Amino acid sequence: MNGTPRALNRILLFIIGAKLLAIGVLLVLLATVPAVAEWWHGWAGSVWAGTEDAFRRTRFPGREESWLWIVAGLVLVVVIVGMVAWLAQQGKGRANLLVAGDDDDSQVAGEVRIGGGVAEQALRAALSDRPDLAGASVATYEYKGQPGLRIRVQPRQGVAPHLLAAEISQMVEALDLVIGKKTPVLVHMVSGARAKFTKAERVR
Repeated sequence: MNGTPRALNRILLFIIGAKLLAIGVLLVLLATVPAVAEWWHGWAGSVWAGTEDAFRRTRFPGREESWLWIVAGLVLVVVIVGMVAWLAQQGKGRANLLVAGDDDDSQVAGEVRIGGGVAEQALRAALSDRPDLAGASVATYEYKGQPGLRIRVQPRQGVAPHLLAAEISQMVEALDLVIGKKTPVLVHMVSGARAKFTKAERVR
């Protein structure tokens, strides 16, 4: 329900995992297969010689330094900026306001604003007293330009998920009557280690 780029994260994790796996396999082959070690020494030597030749051919006139170092520095800067931008995208989507709009029924000009913390605290207080829950959390997120609630609950072993979801839906409907607006809600049910990490989701 938040703005985290999950598809990009999975692609990056796959690429990094594939590279680490390839490096691990190569290290094992270098340590166990003499033919692979011999090939590696020959290939690495030729690559190193080609690199040294490239740096010699790209020196500044009258100087020992190569302009390839500038290129390498610029590439490194681009990578750092990309990493910072990627980190900034993680966990985006949190909203502070649940309701924001003009109060047309009031004779006083102004705007009605209800913070997400109001709904979060109300639902969290109602859920924290339930003996059938091992834990509960409520957060306000913005999805497609509209604020909504994500309710994450951890039912205890033996609790019927559909009954729990129905009761939570009733709580949300009561909240809608109080704030005067129907709020999108994601009910996320998770279980602990004793329930084999299974989970179920319900969207209203």
